[in-house]
Amino acid sequence: MGLLSAAGGAISGVLADQWREYFYCEAMGADVLVSKGLKRVNEKRSSNTKASDNIITNGSIVAVNDGQFMMIVEQGKVVDFTAESGEYVYDKSTEPSLFYGGFGKGLLESLKIIGRRFTFGGDTAKDQRVYFFNTKEIIGNKYGTPNPVPFRVVDKNVGLDIDIAIRCYGEYSYRFCDPILFYKNICGNVESDYRRDEIDSQLKSELLTALQPAFATISELGLRYSALPGHTKEIANALNDVLTAEWKELRGIEIASFGVSSVTASPEDEERIKQLQQAGALKDPTMAAAVLANAQAQAMQDAAKNENGAFMAFAGMNAAANAGGANTATLYSMGQQQQQQAAAASGWTCPKCGQTGNTGKFCSNCGAARPEAGWTCPKCGQTGNTGKFCSNCGAPKPE
Repeated sequence: MGLLSAAGGAISGVLADQWREYFYCEAMGADVLVSKGLKRVNEKRSSNTKASDNIITNGSIVAVNDGQFMMIVEQGKVVDFTAESGEYVYDKSTEPSLFYGGFGKGLLESLKIIGRRFTFGGDTAKDQRVYFFNTKEIIGNKYGTPNPVPFRVVDKNVGLDIDIAIRCYGEYSYRFCDPILFYKNICGNVESDYRRDEIDSQLKSELLTALQPAFATISELGLRYSALPGHTKEIANALNDVLTAEWKELRGIEIASFGVSSVTASPEDEERIKQLQQAGALKDPTMAAAVLANAQAQAMQDAAKNENGAFMAFAGMNAAANAGGANTATLYSMGQQQQQQAAAASGWTCPKCGQTGNTGKFCSNCGAARPEAGWTCPKCGQTGNTGKFCSNCGAPKPE
């Protein structure tokens, strides 16, 4: 009786699986990453009501919508896939059909399948599934740094390079760049849906870990932390570079966009940056002279208002100025000397041989004389003219 039952089960099962199926996927919400394809069966009008589960007959149709990636898995192995929307005909199935590919060929292959199922007691001994991946941008993933994240502040203008701690809040989005990797390494065979809340905590933890090296890359551009909301594209690229191994190469996903809602630093770090920037700016003698002149002007105003007498106030102000070791005139002179030295260091280019970096009156390569600045009037011989007319005779500048 067991053999007869196995034979009957094999024959009836193969006959029931001759019908071509129609697979589809309901609308995938923003929380669904992977969904198993559904087989449409109309109990009232369809004769395909006794087909085996997880069997895809040759010639079956799969409907693929925009924003979806369809994958067919047979015996646990990915055998076919497509990301093109529209009607997809699966004509590579190992389950033959009398209604697709020719009656004679279908009949011969069906007999082979009956023999195979008989050896398994009438069971299909096969598993074929259709999966759909949500390739749209998965948005609305909130993040926030529970602890301050180190950020390097670089200001090359004043030679500032310090580390501070900031707190950052916002949202990010990601999308699939390789759904096959995600299937192999993360979700595998799912019964119905794989939702993003099953992986979000892991992604958020790795994102916060990657913020530190990403911010280090951004700080190399000389950006202040307060300017981060205006450079979200650069941050997203930096995060993708850091997370390539964990996300792209392991899970087949990548960051699509990164938004920064707010960035704050501690008041102590804010004050420290201001003090260091001010100290760095005062390395320029001209700037230091301007600050000193302003302080002296304010001191004069305060001395005039001194209730103990202007003489004593001015005497104290002069003593403070003498104790400082420098006055505005000295500082302005130092600044002018530095500017002249910088101009001399840049040198001049010889118009005859092209030698650059000359600092004397003659070219160090060919000995040609240094050209005069401005232009020479051809009428009176006046040199150093810079405008459109000669400063001596009024002749127009030659073409």
